[in-house]
Amino acid sequence: MALGYWFFTNNWIVFLTALVICFLGTYLLFQFVLEWFIYRKIKLIYKFIYQTKANKREETYYKYILPQKSIDEVREDVEKWAEQRSAEIELLKTNEAYRKEFLQNLSHEFKTPIFAIQGYVDSLLGGAMENPELSKRFLENAAKNVDRMVNLAEDLDEITRLESGEQPLTKVQFVIQDLIKEIYDTLSIKTAAKNIKTSIKKGCEAPVVVFADKEKIRQVINNLLENATKYGKLEGTIVASIYKTDGRHVLIEFSDDGIGIGEEHLPRIFERFYRTDRGRS
Repeated sequence: MALGYWFFTNNWIVFLTALVICFLGTYLLFQFVLEWFIYRKIKLIYKFIYQTKANKREETYYKYILPQKSIDEVREDVEKWAEQRSAEIELLKTNEAYRKEFLQNLSHEFKTPIFAIQGYVDSLLGGAMENPELSKRFLENAAKNVDRMVNLAEDLDEITRLESGEQPLTKVQFVIQDLIKEIYDTLSIKTAAKNIKTSIKKGCEAPVVVFADKEKIRQVINNLLENATKYGKLEGTIVASIYKTDGRHVLIEFSDDGIGIGEEHLPRIFERFYRTDRGRS
Protein backbone atom coordinates (compact mmCIF):
# COMPACT_ATOMS: atom_id res chain seq x y z
CA MET A 1 0.00 0.00 0.00
CA ALA A 2 2.81 2.37 0.96
CA LEU A 3 4.71 1.43 -2.19
CA GLY A 4 1.66 2.16 -4.33
CA TYR A 5 1.14 5.51 -2.65
CA TRP A 6 4.79 6.42 -3.18
CA PHE A 7 4.60 5.42 -6.85
CA PHE A 8 1.41 7.45 -7.36
CA THR A 9 2.86 10.50 -5.60
CA ASN A 10 6.12 10.28 -7.51
CA ASN A 11 4.30 10.03 -10.85
CA TRP A 12 2.12 12.98 -9.91
CA ILE A 13 5.20 15.10 -9.13
CA VAL A 14 6.82 14.09 -12.41
CA PHE A 15 3.59 14.91 -14.23
CA LEU A 16 3.32 18.35 -12.61
CA THR A 17 6.99 19.05 -13.28
CA ALA A 18 6.61 18.06 -16.92
CA LEU A 19 3.43 20.15 -17.16
CA VAL A 20 5.18 23.22 -15.70
CA ILE A 21 8.16 22.73 -18.02
CA CYS A 22 5.85 22.38 -21.03
CA PHE A 23 3.89 25.45 -19.96
CA LEU A 24 7.04 27.54 -19.48
CA GLY A 25 8.47 26.29 -22.76
CA THR A 26 5.25 27.07 -24.59
CA TYR A 27 5.03 30.51 -22.92
CA LEU A 28 8.63 31.39 -23.78
CA LEU A 29 8.20 30.15 -27.34
CA PHE A 30 4.96 32.09 -27.73
CA GLN A 31 6.57 35.23 -26.26
CA PHE A 32 9.56 34.89 -28.60
CA VAL A 33 7.35 34.40 -31.66
CA LEU A 34 5.07 37.27 -30.62
CA GLU A 35 8.00 39.66 -30.02
CA TRP A 36 9.60 38.61 -33.30
CA PHE A 37 6.32 39.16 -35.15
CA ILE A 38 5.68 42.55 -33.51
CA TYR A 39 9.31 43.62 -34.07
CA ARG A 40 9.07 42.76 -37.76
CA LYS A 41 5.81 44.70 -38.14
CA ILE A 42 7.22 47.71 -36.26
CA LYS A 43 10.37 47.59 -38.38
CA LEU A 44 8.22 47.65 -41.51
CA ILE A 45 6.31 50.64 -40.11
CA TYR A 46 9.54 52.54 -39.51
CA LYS A 47 10.81 51.69 -42.97
CA PHE A 48 7.54 52.93 -44.42
CA ILE A 49 7.78 56.12 -42.36
CA TYR A 50 11.27 56.95 -43.55
CA GLN A 51 10.64 55.52 -47.04
CA THR A 52 14.30 54.68 -47.60
CA LYS A 53 16.49 51.63 -47.68
CA ALA A 54 18.13 51.16 -44.32
CA ASN A 55 21.72 52.37 -44.11
CA LYS A 56 24.24 51.17 -41.52
CA ARG A 57 23.10 53.72 -38.97
CA GLU A 58 19.46 52.74 -39.38
CA GLU A 59 20.32 49.03 -39.22
CA THR A 60 22.04 49.69 -35.89
CA TYR A 61 18.93 51.52 -34.74
CA TYR A 62 16.67 48.64 -35.83
CA LYS A 63 18.93 46.05 -34.18
CA TYR A 64 19.72 47.63 -30.81
CA ILE A 65 17.43 50.60 -30.09
CA LEU A 66 14.10 49.68 -31.67
CA PRO A 67 13.70 46.38 -29.73
CA GLN A 68 14.05 48.35 -26.47
CA LYS A 69 11.22 50.75 -27.31
CA SER A 70 7.86 50.25 -25.70
CA ILE A 71 4.61 50.16 -27.65
CA ASP A 72 3.76 53.63 -26.29
CA GLU A 73 7.04 55.05 -27.59
CA VAL A 74 6.44 53.50 -30.99
CA ARG A 75 2.90 54.91 -30.98
CA GLU A 76 4.28 58.39 -30.20
CA ASP A 77 6.74 58.10 -33.10
CA VAL A 78 3.98 57.08 -35.49
CA GLU A 79 1.67 59.87 -34.28
CA LYS A 80 4.48 62.41 -34.71
CA TRP A 81 5.10 61.14 -38.24
CA ALA A 82 1.38 61.32 -39.03
CA GLU A 83 1.21 64.92 -37.80
CA GLN A 84 4.21 65.87 -39.96
CA ARG A 85 2.69 64.25 -43.04
CA SER A 86 -0.64 65.97 -42.35
CA ALA A 87 1.11 69.35 -42.09
CA GLU A 88 2.99 68.68 -45.34
CA ILE A 89 -0.25 67.77 -47.13
CA GLU A 90 -1.91 70.99 -45.91
CA LEU A 91 1.12 72.97 -47.07
CA LEU A 92 0.94 71.34 -50.51
CA LYS A 93 -2.76 72.20 -50.75
CA THR A 94 -2.03 75.81 -49.77
CA ASN A 95 0.82 76.05 -52.28
CA GLU A 96 -1.42 74.64 -55.00
CA ALA A 97 -4.04 77.29 -54.22
CA TYR A 98 -1.33 79.97 -54.33
CA ARG A 99 -0.07 78.61 -57.66
CA LYS A 100 -3.54 78.86 -59.20
CA GLU A 101 -3.98 82.37 -57.84
CA PHE A 102 -0.52 83.32 -59.11
CA LEU A 103 -1.45 82.22 -62.63
CA GLN A 104 -4.69 84.20 -62.43
CA ASN A 105 -2.81 87.31 -61.27
CA LEU A 106 -0.20 86.80 -63.98
CA SER A 107 -2.92 86.55 -66.60
CA HIS A 108 -4.45 89.78 -65.28
CA GLU A 109 -1.07 91.56 -65.37
CA PHE A 110 -0.52 90.62 -69.03
CA LYS A 111 -4.11 91.30 -70.12
CA THR A 112 -4.00 94.94 -68.98
CA PRO A 113 -1.22 96.09 -71.37
CA ILE A 114 -2.41 93.77 -74.16
CA PHE A 115 -5.93 95.23 -74.12
CA ALA A 116 -4.48 98.74 -73.97
CA ILE A 117 -2.29 98.07 -77.02
CA GLN A 118 -5.26 96.52 -78.82
CA GLY A 119 -7.33 99.63 -78.10
CA TYR A 120 -4.67 101.99 -79.43
CA VAL A 121 -4.12 99.90 -82.57
CA ASP A 122 -7.86 99.67 -83.26
CA SER A 123 -8.17 103.43 -82.82
CA LEU A 124 -5.30 104.03 -85.24
CA LEU A 125 -6.79 101.68 -87.82
CA GLY A 126 -10.18 103.32 -87.30
CA GLY A 127 -8.94 106.69 -88.53
CA ALA A 128 -6.78 108.16 -85.78
CA MET A 129 -3.75 107.84 -88.05
CA GLU A 130 -5.04 110.79 -90.05
CA ASN A 131 -4.36 112.97 -87.02
CA PRO A 132 -0.54 113.07 -86.65
CA GLU A 133 -0.60 114.40 -83.08
CA LEU A 134 -3.16 111.86 -81.90
CA SER A 135 -1.50 108.95 -83.68
CA LYS A 136 1.86 109.88 -82.12
CA ARG A 137 0.33 109.90 -78.63
CA PHE A 138 -1.39 106.54 -79.24
CA LEU A 139 1.85 104.99 -80.50
CA GLU A 140 3.78 106.32 -77.51
CA ASN A 141 1.20 104.86 -75.12
CA ALA A 142 1.26 101.55 -76.99
CA ALA A 143 5.07 101.53 -76.74
CA LYS A 144 4.84 102.09 -72.96
CA ASN A 145 2.55 99.08 -72.63
CA VAL A 146 4.94 97.00 -74.73
CA ASP A 147 7.72 98.00 -72.33
CA ARG A 148 5.51 96.94 -69.45
CA MET A 149 5.02 93.50 -70.98
CA VAL A 150 8.77 93.20 -71.54
CA ASN A 151 9.36 94.07 -67.87
CA LEU A 152 6.83 91.44 -66.79
CA ALA A 153 8.56 88.80 -68.91
CA GLU A 154 11.95 89.81 -67.49
CA ASP A 155 10.54 89.58 -63.97
CA LEU A 156 9.34 86.04 -64.65
CA ASP A 157 12.74 85.07 -66.04
CA GLU A 158 14.44 86.51 -62.96
CA ILE A 159 12.08 84.66 -60.61
CA THR A 160 12.85 81.41 -62.46
CA ARG A 161 16.61 81.99 -62.25
CA LEU A 162 16.46 82.87 -58.56
CA GLU A 163 14.37 79.80 -57.68
CA SER A 164 16.65 77.50 -59.68
CA GLY A 165 19.80 79.05 -58.21
CA GLU A 166 21.07 80.09 -61.64
CA GLN A 167 21.45 83.75 -60.68
CA PRO A 168 24.23 84.16 -58.10
CA LEU A 169 24.33 87.29 -55.97
CA THR A 170 27.01 89.85 -56.80
CA LYS A 171 27.94 91.17 -53.38
CA VAL A 172 29.85 94.42 -52.88
CA GLN A 173 30.40 96.86 -50.04
CA PHE A 174 28.37 100.08 -50.09
CA VAL A 175 26.81 102.62 -47.75
CA ILE A 176 23.12 101.87 -47.39
CA GLN A 177 22.19 105.50 -46.70
CA ASP A 178 23.76 106.54 -50.02
CA LEU A 179 21.67 103.98 -51.89
CA ILE A 180 18.48 105.16 -50.17
CA LYS A 181 19.26 108.77 -51.12
CA GLU A 182 19.85 107.72 -54.75
CA ILE A 183 16.44 106.06 -54.89
CA TYR A 184 14.83 109.07 -53.22
CA ASP A 185 16.32 111.23 -56.01
CA THR A 186 15.11 108.80 -58.70
CA LEU A 187 11.54 108.99 -57.38
CA SER A 188 11.65 112.73 -56.66
CA ILE A 189 9.31 113.62 -59.55
CA LYS A 190 6.65 111.18 -58.30
CA THR A 191 6.97 112.23 -54.67
CA ALA A 192 6.96 115.93 -55.59
CA ALA A 193 3.71 115.45 -57.52
CA LYS A 194 2.02 114.43 -54.24
CA ASN A 195 4.17 116.73 -52.10
CA ILE A 196 5.52 113.74 -50.16
CA LYS A 197 8.58 114.45 -48.01
CA THR A 198 11.30 111.78 -47.98
CA SER A 199 13.98 111.58 -45.31
CA ILE A 200 16.26 109.40 -43.20
CA LYS A 201 15.29 109.24 -39.54
CA LYS A 202 17.22 111.47 -37.20
CA GLY A 203 19.93 109.45 -35.48
CA CYS A 204 20.24 107.03 -38.43
CA GLU A 205 22.35 109.31 -40.66
CA ALA A 206 25.73 107.80 -39.69
CA PRO A 207 27.05 105.78 -42.68
CA VAL A 208 26.42 102.05 -42.39
CA VAL A 209 28.50 99.89 -44.73
CA VAL A 210 26.82 96.66 -45.86
CA PHE A 211 28.02 93.72 -47.94
CA ALA A 212 25.25 92.67 -50.30
CA ASP A 213 24.04 92.59 -53.91
CA LYS A 214 23.53 96.31 -54.42
CA GLU A 215 21.24 96.03 -57.44
CA LYS A 216 18.98 93.47 -55.78
CA ILE A 217 18.72 95.68 -52.68
CA ARG A 218 18.01 98.63 -54.97
CA GLN A 219 15.12 96.71 -56.57
CA VAL A 220 13.62 95.87 -53.18
CA ILE A 221 13.89 99.41 -51.80
CA ASN A 222 12.69 100.94 -55.06
CA ASN A 223 9.61 98.70 -55.04
CA LEU A 224 8.81 99.60 -51.43
CA LEU A 225 9.19 103.33 -52.05
CA GLU A 226 7.17 103.26 -55.27
CA ASN A 227 4.29 101.60 -53.44
CA ALA A 228 4.63 104.03 -50.53
CA THR A 229 4.44 106.91 -53.02
CA LYS A 230 1.63 105.43 -55.09
CA TYR A 231 -0.62 104.64 -52.14
CA GLY A 232 0.57 107.41 -49.82
CA LYS A 233 -1.58 110.40 -49.03
CA LEU A 234 -1.02 113.94 -50.30
CA GLU A 235 1.57 115.90 -48.34
CA GLY A 236 2.61 112.70 -46.59
CA THR A 237 6.00 111.48 -45.41
CA ILE A 238 8.32 108.55 -46.06
CA VAL A 239 11.02 107.96 -43.46
CA ALA A 240 13.88 105.44 -43.64
CA SER A 241 15.38 103.98 -40.46
CA ILE A 242 18.60 101.96 -40.32
CA TYR A 243 19.57 99.83 -37.31
CA LYS A 244 22.46 97.46 -36.63
CA THR A 245 20.82 94.40 -35.08
CA ASP A 246 24.12 92.64 -34.32
CA GLY A 247 27.64 92.51 -35.66
CA ARG A 248 26.55 91.06 -39.02
CA HIS A 249 23.05 92.26 -39.89
CA VAL A 250 21.31 95.55 -40.58
CA LEU A 251 17.58 96.25 -40.27
CA ILE A 252 16.10 98.79 -42.71
CA GLU A 253 12.61 100.13 -42.10
CA PHE A 254 10.45 102.43 -44.21
CA SER A 255 7.46 104.09 -42.60
CA ASP A 256 4.79 106.18 -44.28
CA ASP A 257 1.32 107.51 -43.55
CA GLY A 258 -0.47 105.79 -46.42
CA ILE A 259 -3.49 103.49 -46.36
CA GLY A 260 -1.47 100.55 -45.05
CA ILE A 261 -1.94 96.81 -45.60
CA GLY A 262 -4.44 94.64 -43.74
CA GLU A 263 -2.97 92.05 -41.37
CA GLU A 264 -4.61 89.24 -43.34
CA HIS A 265 -2.49 90.16 -46.37
CA LEU A 266 0.88 90.50 -44.60
CA PRO A 267 1.98 86.83 -44.98
CA ARG A 268 1.67 87.14 -48.77
CA ILE A 269 3.03 90.61 -49.55
CA PHE A 270 6.23 89.18 -51.06
CA GLU A 271 4.38 87.07 -53.64
CA ARG A 272 4.87 88.37 -57.16
CA PHE A 273 1.64 89.78 -58.70
CA TYR A 274 -0.28 89.43 -55.41
CA ARG A 275 -2.77 92.26 -54.94
CA THR A 276 -4.51 93.24 -51.70
CA ASP A 277 -6.99 95.10 -53.88
CA ARG A 278 -8.05 93.17 -56.98
CA GLY A 279 -8.85 96.46 -58.69
CA ARG A 280 -5.21 97.54 -58.71
CA SER A 281 -3.18 97.02 -61.86
